[in-house]
This record gives sequence, C-alpha cells and structure tokens, in this order.
Amino acid sequence: MATAAASWADDVDEFELPKLPKPKQTIDENGIITIEEIVINDDGKKVKVTKKIRKKIQKAVVEHAVAERRQWAKFGKEKGSSPGPQVATTTIERENVILKLTAGNKDVDNEPSEEQIIKDNLKKSGAGQLKCRLCSGGHYTAKCPYKNELAGLDAMGEKAGGEDDFGAAGDEGAPTAGASTIGGKYVPPSMRAGARGAGESMRRPGGIGRDDLPTLRVSNLSQDATDSDVRDLFSRFGRVERVYIGRDRDTRIGKGFAFVSFEDRNVADQARQKVDGLGYDNLILKCVWSQPKE
Repeated sequence: MATAAASWADDVDEFELPKLPKPKQTIDENGIITIEEIVINDDGKKVKVTKKIRKKIQKAVVEHAVAERRQWAKFGKEKGSSPGPQVATTTIERENVILKLTAGNKDVDNEPSEEQIIKDNLKKSGAGQLKCRLCSGGHYTAKCPYKNELAGLDAMGEKAGGEDDFGAAGDEGAPTAGASTIGGKYVPPSMRAGARGAGESMRRPGGIGRDDLPTLRVSNLSQDATDSDVRDLFSRFGRVERVYIGRDRDTRIGKGFAFVSFEDRNVADQARQKVDGLGYDNLILKCVWSQPKE
C-alpha cells in the first residue's frame, strides 16, 4: 500500500514566539511619559526600546459653534472615542476637480461659447439686427441723430400736393384723389385729398364728444384689475361708454385708478354713490367725479 505524499508543511519546524514582558509606563514630575518595552529586532534578538513622550496642551480661541461641535457624540465605529477629530481613524474623501483655464470670455482652446454660437447664427440669418427706418443705421429710429433733419410728415404733405414719384399730377400713373399712398409712401387721412385737415372731430352724430361724457374716477383699484373687470362692475348701473385704466408705460402694471364714462349723467351719479366705499378685491374703492385738467 502506497504511503500518502508528505506535505510541505511537515518540513517546517514548528516554533513559538517567545513571551515578551508588558511595556512599563512611568510619569515624572515634569509630565514626561516614559515607556519601556522589549521587542525582537530583525536579527531575532531581544532589545529594549525606550520612548519618552511629553504632552503639551495648547489652547486656542475658537467660535462657540466650533467648540460645541467638538463635543458631539460619536457613533458607528467611532462610538466611544474621545471628542474631537481623530487623525489616525478619520477618513477624508477627496474629489478630483478639473480646472479649465479661460482668458476673458473665450476659452484657451479657442472653442466658441454657446452664447457666441447663437449670436453668430443670428448674424448669418439677419435676424436680431437693428435698422433705422430713416437713415438705415444700426440703431432705433427714435434714437436716430438725423431724425430732425430728414424729411418727415411735412415733406410727405408737400409731395401730396405736387408731383409724386409716378410723374406730374394728372398723369396716367398718378394716384387718384383720396389715395392712402403717394409714391409708395403712407399718407395720413388728414393730408389726403378731400380731408378737412388735421384734428378732425371724433364727435358722435348727436354732437356729444368724448370729453363731454359724464366720467367717474375710481381709485384704490387692484393692480390686477382689467378693463373687463371694471366694465362688469359699472355696467350693472347702465350703459358704459368707455373704460380707461392707468398703467405703467414700461411694465403695464395698473397704477390703482381708472376712468369710467357713462352715456347718462343720472346713471353715472347712481354708480358713483353705490361704488364709493364698496369693498372690491380686498380693497375699499373710492369713486368721485372726474375733474378735467386745466
């Protein structure tokens, strides 16, 4: 019967580490801690190692929140450890941050930004470009430096009475009387042939103008009030001719007042009495007669 193969571990001599005495620790009157212990060096010999440690307490003034945070209880693997950070056991996770250097508004690698790409596309398509209607410059027409010098409505009025771009008056290509365009340009109604001049009356056939209507001034209105809301509020008393709400020119937000014009003065007086002091949209309305400007 064949014998089992010997294990390689059988050739290794079993040995036990010698028992070493426990380290001795002493503290002198100066607070220096001396630790003496016996260890085995690389040559297998016992050597005596002496360590001297001196503790130095350094106090620093910190914020109250920082001092309080150092006394917080610890949990997990750090449960039971002394307060404060532990250099040997505390793990600090770091994240690699890639820094991309730029020069001004352009990248170092000369790659155009997203904003620059949008601007370039607008320039190619011709959109978003300013063009003055008078001098064809790259600015708004209202800010044109030549708007007082270039021909305006007066020049068009003089042209309407004389020759136009199609030839002399009465030619075959000349525009007919009352035409809205002369030479391809718009002519206001007051300057057309047959008009009574600028400032035509907007009075109704009955002879009552817009300024002659009995008008109420409503104040302490909500900023969100619309023309329809004010018209619905006053139309229950009678026919409402006109509603105007004062708004900011830029934001179009209501300024808190409105003017309401009625056809009948008695109806307007009745509405004034009923609406004055009325609670509307969590506000108390004030309604009085509108006073014309001097």
